[in-house]
Amino acid sequence: MKRKLIAAVGVAAMMSGIAACGSDSGDNSAKDPKDRDETLTVWLMVDAQSTWPELVKDVNAQFKKKYPKVNVKVQYQQWADKAKKLDTALGGDKFPDVVELGNTETMQYILNGALAEIDPKKYDNSDTWIQGLKDTCSFEGKQYCVPYYAGARVAIYNTEMFKKGSGSDKLPETEADLLKALDKVQAEYTKKDKRFSSLYLPGRYWYAAMSYVAAYGGKIAEYDEGSKEWKGALSSSEAKQGIEHFIDLVKKYNKADQTKDEQDHANVMANEKAALLYGNGWEAGSVIDGKNNGNPKLEGKIQVAGMPGPNGKALPSFIGGSDLAVTGKSKVADLGEEWISLFTSEKSMEVLAGKNILPNNTKQLEPLKSKPETAPVANAVPDAWFTPIAPGWTSIEKEEVLENMLLSILKGTSVDEATKKADDKINELINK
Repeated sequence: MKRKLIAAVGVAAMMSGIAACGSDSGDNSAKDPKDRDETLTVWLMVDAQSTWPELVKDVNAQFKKKYPKVNVKVQYQQWADKAKKLDTALGGDKFPDVVELGNTETMQYILNGALAEIDPKKYDNSDTWIQGLKDTCSFEGKQYCVPYYAGARVAIYNTEMFKKGSGSDKLPETEADLLKALDKVQAEYTKKDKRFSSLYLPGRYWYAAMSYVAAYGGKIAEYDEGSKEWKGALSSSEAKQGIEHFIDLVKKYNKADQTKDEQDHANVMANEKAALLYGNGWEAGSVIDGKNNGNPKLEGKIQVAGMPGPNGKALPSFIGGSDLAVTGKSKVADLGEEWISLFTSEKSMEVLAGKNILPNNTKQLEPLKSKPETAPVANAVPDAWFTPIAPGWTSIEKEEVLENMLLSILKGTSVDEATKKADDKINELINK
């Protein structure tokens, strides 16, 4: 779910390390649970520490009842350096047994042999796992991780600005009406600030651009059964329509630096330089979080809604989220599987749902579709898109191909030329 986190790992080095230190939990798994005395190391992202620490505590307590002598060490990681730390750990002799991975990270580690295969039947609601998350854990018919929670992008908007500019504090439900409202908001607020953006849509924001591609039925790449290879599909008529639509919106409404990415767009809204963003649902909280450069004065004014897209439909969202995996080097793989089973149980998913975090399955997602606080994000999940489930797609190079394509179009390159060049580069990289 986080962007640009993968660092390339040497396949040969990783595989040799795993072969040398493979799981030997079989010797201990036959023991009475009360006699097991190993250490289980779990890497979770800091989100769990800050937002649902009671769930971690409860799961550890449940685990302790069965395995009173096992030492569970939960270590919290930051997204900024987790991938680098994990790569280093997996190459050495001090590595986690259980690790949380953003769903854009998993394929790299599956292909490198870093994750142990899992049996979905051991986990609650595996028959209703959200497909977009399940797919990121699957390769060649086998499953290598367990969906943890889901996320999707939505419209985040300033109700006061829309009320003053367009006369209504509700986000319009169709794109045609939204554009009319944005024109009015733009006219109102640029009277004092020429750099104000009624819609702050950064030019390098490829997640957003590909949502418009998906809205027109296009894809980044698709698998060709004839050649048995993935091929770039950005130069298709559908994809080009979506890219052109995105570029038109950037040029018309983003009055700031159009060549930036989306990393600081919540701060732009916090500084009252934008009325509408397209972002992760949790970013609405970032806008008003005074501890992280947000603006507490905007509390109560920032709301989320489904993002209207072309052709009278909602804009398809990228399916974000996290997965949990047992590392291939773990010597206590069976304990890792059991801990994950508790942490992703139906009971645990209820805890996340109670905090407006989207659970890993459609069964428990359903009630959140009608809950005002979660409806925009929950309803965006079923029709969400994901990057190609192709070997190596998660490398930084391929994200840069998309960003460079968008930048070149903003700087004057034709859409035809830019998309053809991007497809050629994708073809070169995606089948390595």
